[in-house]
Amino acid sequence: MKKREKFASRLGFILISAGCAIGLGDVWRFPYITGRYGGGIFVLIYLVFIFLLGLPIMSMELAVGRASQKSIATSFNVLQKKGQKWHWMGYAGIAGNYILMMFYTTIAGWMLGYFFKMASGIFDGLDTQQVGQVFTELTSNPVEMTIWMIITTVVCFAICSLGLQEGVERVTKVMMVLLLAIILVLAVKSLTLPNANEGLRFYLMPDVARIKELGLWETIFAAMSQAFFTLSIGIGSLAIFGSYLGKERSLLGESLNIAVLDTAISIIAGLIIFPACFAFNVDPGEGPGLVFVTLPNIFNSMAGGRIWGSLFFIFMSFAAFSTVIAVFENIISFGMDLWGWSRKKSSIINTFLMIVLSMPCILGFNVLKFIQPLGEGSNILDLEDFIISYNLLPIGSLVYLLFCVTRYGWGFDNFLEEVNAGEGIKMPRFLKGYLTWVLPVIILVVLIQGYINFFGN
Repeated sequence: MKKREKFASRLGFILISAGCAIGLGDVWRFPYITGRYGGGIFVLIYLVFIFLLGLPIMSMELAVGRASQKSIATSFNVLQKKGQKWHWMGYAGIAGNYILMMFYTTIAGWMLGYFFKMASGIFDGLDTQQVGQVFTELTSNPVEMTIWMIITTVVCFAICSLGLQEGVERVTKVMMVLLLAIILVLAVKSLTLPNANEGLRFYLMPDVARIKELGLWETIFAAMSQAFFTLSIGIGSLAIFGSYLGKERSLLGESLNIAVLDTAISIIAGLIIFPACFAFNVDPGEGPGLVFVTLPNIFNSMAGGRIWGSLFFIFMSFAAFSTVIAVFENIISFGMDLWGWSRKKSSIINTFLMIVLSMPCILGFNVLKFIQPLGEGSNILDLEDFIISYNLLPIGSLVYLLFCVTRYGWGFDNFLEEVNAGEGIKMPRFLKGYLTWVLPVIILVVLIQGYINFFGN
């Protein structure tokens, strides 16, 4: 039996796990949702749900990984009692990781493409409409999108093929440190722009009028689902890193470190985007268009905008690549855990498989534009995102939760022993009632309300 790889350092584990959680949701979803739902009040509600919802499930995912020493492909098989069917979740988890990467590699490719566009000066001298046109041209060009997606896929699998310590940990550590440095530089720059105070006020001052306008429940639900979305919990993306951990540290404490880092990045991203939007009189609540249309316009208006824009898109590329590498590590481990493949063999097979699987998303913007699976104006990316965000993440989280707290699964005592092994913050036993009766209801609410919002619109 081959010994399981381990992290070289605790910092490596925290940065990689945070890298998995820190993705485009932090930058392209968090700021505009915050702006839309009343600024500071939304941030507070969001933080509450990170602790109530995110932390317990993250520690469960890590505990299942560490106790089984396996990825989601086989972790339930190891821990379930004879005759139980929890291992079926393994198939959903495998599918979830692949589906997530079927569209995420495309978006990560956009970020990389935009870094090169910005650095080469393509945006210099363009007006607002022409800047928007650059993105339209990118998405209508399947060849260019495919090239960026293939570069992303090949580079990230190549990093993973070097091994946990030599590849994943070493590269992610450097990327995350650079990411943190760049985002702080950009935030300082943004805060010194003229009229930045207005942006800060909009972002962090509680705005009750906005909440009244949209409704308190709507705001609470948006915070709940963002807490869910941002930490990538439910499909075993983090469980793999639990399987590489020793027993030196308790898992609740480590989950807290990951959540704090992830939340800090989200909040700092807002410090970049809102002051800049208000300095140049642009609406910050635009969604994905914010990154590819609004921000390039802002960089165009700044002195030294090409440099600031290039820095922003390399930061975005690092945020995207850190997630891709983390999930690819999971995908590689499926072949290793299920069929005993070597790391190299699993990397090579999955590189080709992932490129093929990513093509529908790319073609959905152009050649297959007529396919609108979720109604008029939708595309294949929307369908893939819907399967992950509205289905597999909440359902997977519910499965992890029930597996860890009920006697029909692994059981609360086994979970508590695993999560509390080692030094650090311990999970108190009195939380059992909350975890057994309240948290499942919250997750079901996220699931059902998500459907109501999605199909009600």
